[in-house]
Amino acid sequence: MNPDSTCLVRAVVTTVAATVIALSFVALPVASAQTSPGGPMPPRPPSVTLSAAATASVPNDRMQAWLRAESENADPAAAASVVNTRMAKALARAKATAGVEASTSGYSSFQVTDKNQATRWRVAQTLKLEGSDFAALSGLVSQLQAEGGLVVDGTQFSVSPASRKKAEESLSQQAIKAWQARATEAARGFGFDGWRLGNVAIQTGESFHPQPVMRAMSFEAKGAPVAMEGGNSDVTVTVSGDAMLDAPRSAPR
Repeated sequence: MNPDSTCLVRAVVTTVAATVIALSFVALPVASAQTSPGGPMPPRPPSVTLSAAATASVPNDRMQAWLRAESENADPAAAASVVNTRMAKALARAKATAGVEASTSGYSSFQVTDKNQATRWRVAQTLKLEGSDFAALSGLVSQLQAEGGLVVDGTQFSVSPASRKKAEESLSQQAIKAWQARATEAARGFGFDGWRLGNVAIQTGESFHPQPVMRAMSFEAKGAPVAMEGGNSDVTVTVSGDAMLDAPRSAPR
């Protein structure tokens, strides 16, 4: 390469470097303009957080009952055979009862060791029955305990999903109107003529009235089944959120 070519290359490199440096300096103000705030943010309007609820006492129309088949024996297979036989008969009788839903859970088998007693095995399984016909369900429970050898662990009453949804639809409108009335009162109390809706949440819930847990209950198997009263549960809808206060009233002259 001749000296003139070398000078030319150096000149081009210098020119390119100068151009890159110039571009970098030109780009800085642009980046700075993009990251800098675009002026003061408008002030957030004042707001007040409120809540209102509507509650109704709804009749319980679902009943659940839990029964247990259990057996103890020095031979675990013998204990399991007793439980399996009792549960199979109980399921067959439950399926033959109109309007009753049956399911099993909690199968367990473990060794029991007590002082001054022979070691034995305890096998148990739980049967859950559910339905809306209290008379039919309580009659079935009576039969399974008296004739099927099952033990009643407890019962519970609740509101069915369909009845709860119907109640919540009505309560939601009541709770919304109550929340709006409170928002209007709060705006006036703080000296504002009106309010706008902010973030609002609607929550639903059911408060169960506890039923006594009945263990080893004795149902009368002969004659009419024991009468079962389901009682009521409180269904509640709560509306909570922010009311944005608008147009403050001017002071009287």
